[in-house]
Amino acid sequence: MDMDDLEPKTKKPQKRNLEPLGVEELAAYIEELRDEITRVEADMAKKKKHLAAAESLFKS
Repeated sequence: MDMDDLEPKTKKPQKRNLEPLGVEELAAYIEELRDEITRVEADMAKKKKHLAAAESLFKS
């Protein structure tokens, strides 16, 4: 058995070290995170819509 088989398929991303960042860099980082959240929410909405469409096909 390979040790990689025991690790979870999706790993949590490493937390970024905020200590060396200045205020402007932190503000830019927050904007990056907000953009990523928006992108993830849009993908979730698309997948939920797709799932609802599939479920409606198989309802009696």
